[in-house]
Amino acid sequence: MTDAPLDDLVRRTAEELAARRRGAVAVGAIRGEERATHGAGPHTVFEIGSITKTFTALTLARLAGRGEVAFEQPVRELLPDGAAVPRRDGREIELVHLACHTSGLPRLPKGLMPGALFSLDPYAGCTEEVLLAGLARTRLRSVPGSRFRYSNLGGGLLGLALARQTGLGYDELVQREICRPLGLADTRVVLDGERAARLAPGHSRSGRPRPGWRLAALAGAGGLHSTAHDLLRLAAATFGSGPAEIAEAVARTRAVGHPISGVSTAHAGWLSVERARDKGGPRVLFHNGGTGGYRSLLAVIPERRTAVVVLSADARSVDGAGMRLLSDLTDRDGTDEPPPHEPGTP
Repeated sequence: MTDAPLDDLVRRTAEELAARRRGAVAVGAIRGEERATHGAGPHTVFEIGSITKTFTALTLARLAGRGEVAFEQPVRELLPDGAAVPRRDGREIELVHLACHTSGLPRLPKGLMPGALFSLDPYAGCTEEVLLAGLARTRLRSVPGSRFRYSNLGGGLLGLALARQTGLGYDELVQREICRPLGLADTRVVLDGERAARLAPGHSRSGRPRPGWRLAALAGAGGLHSTAHDLLRLAAATFGSGPAEIAEAVARTRAVGHPISGVSTAHAGWLSVERARDKGGPRVLFHNGGTGGYRSLLAVIPERRTAVVVLSADARSVDGAGMRLLSDLTDRDGTDEPPPHEPGTP
């Protein structure tokens, strides 16, 4: 399949996904110097869910590169005076633990209104006050730094802490550190009128319309919107393309990691997996995401200058289709293992 035209492979994936769902689909890919997008236009806007965590971790890396924070800094130091942050066995939660999901925090914050997770907009009430009050009552599931436990609470807390440290809102902070340097014009939490008009309406797994999610103080866990065009530019940055400061931030996020299994690792803002056919070779670096009416996947093999972006305004997973496309771009038999871990929503 490596000899097939890139445009044909991307078109086929977009058509197969679109035929099985009601919401819009956008698929994009890079192979070497080639790029292609199909389905909804490359500037159609989608909620990207947990791919947001990649932006949050890259923002951490940018600030750490300038010495404004440190990966090993306790998150307590970036929160309001008097904020209670749980410890376990005397070990504090560090920023890198939040980025790599080794903080020991549970997946979701305490203090959400009863039944919020069954709501069409479950995180809208998770203000900074609610998040920090719940954090004070939280018991860690493991010693910080010792075990991988995927946590939306941790991702949101990291975004909140970095925003407070810089005196900016999370949205503006990501704009300053990542989006403007890379020219990502449509990646943001809050959509203005023109961008809102380009938002693909979300749908449930059964095809019912679903409203967008507002993540309030958890924005760093899954609050961003983006497009296939913007995410392909981010993917290219993992190859070393673009501004040097972004390439350096990507390198910092990849340099830290915690094993999940024998073939998969959690990095700061990324997951990576070793494919059976690439034993000891290049790993797939990826993150997926999901909200009430959307699913997304960003997967790259930087050493091969290959990347795939799949965005869907439908809550059914796109991981399998995206990873198959990545295989089609790099392997002759067109088969591949699925991601070893699906983070879930957001």
